[in-house]
Amino acid sequence: MRAVGRWEVRPAPVAVLSVVLAALALAGPASAAPPDPLLPLARSIAREHPAMWTQASVARGTHVVVIGAPSALVREITALAEQAGRTVAAVWGRPADAVILVPATGEQAAELVAPARVEGFAAFAGADRVVIDPAGFARLTPTGRQVVLTHELTHVATDAAGDPGMPAWLREGFADYVGYLHSGLPVATVAAELSRDMRAGAAPARLPPDADFQAGSTRLPQAYEEAWLACRYIAQRFGERRLVAFYREAGRTGVPRALRSTLGMTVPGLTDAWLEYVTRLLTPAAAS
Repeated sequence: MRAVGRWEVRPAPVAVLSVVLAALALAGPASAAPPDPLLPLARSIAREHPAMWTQASVARGTHVVVIGAPSALVREITALAEQAGRTVAAVWGRPADAVILVPATGEQAAELVAPARVEGFAAFAGADRVVIDPAGFARLTPTGRQVVLTHELTHVATDAAGDPGMPAWLREGFADYVGYLHSGLPVATVAAELSRDMRAGAAPARLPPDADFQAGSTRLPQAYEEAWLACRYIAQRFGERRLVAFYREAGRTGVPRALRSTLGMTVPGLTDAWLEYVTRLLTPAAAS
């Protein structure tokens, strides 16, 4: 993520950056408390792109440090992250410790997540951080913002960025399962694009491939919806603990072996059961 040009610092950004670093120091625990691993990480990240944080505010939550602007948005994201952390911990067994970056522009967000692309996304997760795309995040409803932050913090908690071999449908579907868990949204609302396709007779034939999750994919919404419903199906049939066990085992041994050992299923068997589940939920004729 680092590049030589980003270390070329002009005097003014450094002066303001010192204010941000001082705020990070003040956000730390008292000297008698254990060391806070997030604050050194947050200071290091702020130093990587000093010109971005000339108007930055800093907020400390239980398991997150939020850096960005405006201050009202930083406070809102911190509150949302607190709720997201509780949801993630309840499902995964532990919360996500992360630095959340709120840059001022989409161009800055693109620099922070390069070489990934920002088009079509509101936030991005790395191993220890979440980057907010301000334009994408601004378009979300309050419920949508909560879903997105919970989704991204699930990625951090599960170390999804450190497991490139896991298929995107499981990685993204599990994060959406946790993200939508307490949203109260109907299935037809969450899976609106897939529901439209189903009503038009265009049912999926397989679990979505990784290519469908790439920025610019014409099936990006449907891919996320299909993946979410696959994980939701597993949780409803086998229970949430078995879904978590399957996810953990898939990271160690791959999906086919994990399916057999944790759910007693094969990939074709899961695919057929998932398609029947999706059809039943989203096709009025099948539900009648």
